Amino acid sequence: MKLFKLTIVLLALTWLSGCNTLGLGKDDPDAADGADVVVEDRSADSSGIEGDNASGTDLGDGAETTVIVGEDQYQGDELNDPASPLSNRVVYFEYDSSSVRQEDIATLEAHAAYLGDNSNVTIRLIGHTDERGSREYNLALGERRALAIRQILMLQGASIQQFQVTSFGEERPDVEGHDDLAWQQNRRVELVYVGS
Repeated sequence: MKLFKLTIVLLALTWLSGCNTLGLGKDDPDAADGADVVVEDRSADSSGIEGDNASGTDLGDGAETTVIVGEDQYQGDELNDPASPLSNRVVYFEYDSSSVRQEDIATLEAHAAYLGDNSNVTIRLIGHTDERGSREYNLALGERRALAIRQILMLQGASIQQFQVTSFGEERPDVEGHDDLAWQQNRRVELVYVGS
């Protein structure tokens, strides 16, 4: 069975290497020199597609082949690029603190540059705390955390009109639990791009 799947994948690779109908030839301006081609063999269970590959060709036995060209050269919106610091949209805090950690500064600088370059973009800063402390105190602490993030982003070039600040305090934990591990994950500010 595995030999059959391997044979199918090798035949597909051979066919693709000689096929110019996918737009990978010299005349395609989007084709990069030395573009990476990655072939993944996935079972039908993981995709919900029974025996069809990306081009709709039945490979038999529930095998599916997906061809990804230039995977390391992401060409979509930079907010969704997994290699970009903009994909990190959560900043964590120490206990009872609204001071931004040094390790998060580079991420915030990237967000500030993006906001500075895109003055029409709005971002919602949502502050959270762990469960310790009174409800009122935690709402205020969540707000201080969100405002600390806003201050850093504004100092780096974002405009005050681009922000919405919200605090949920302890009301919306990311992780359920009553220990240090859960509390660390719940002390956070989420950066949510509105309309993205």
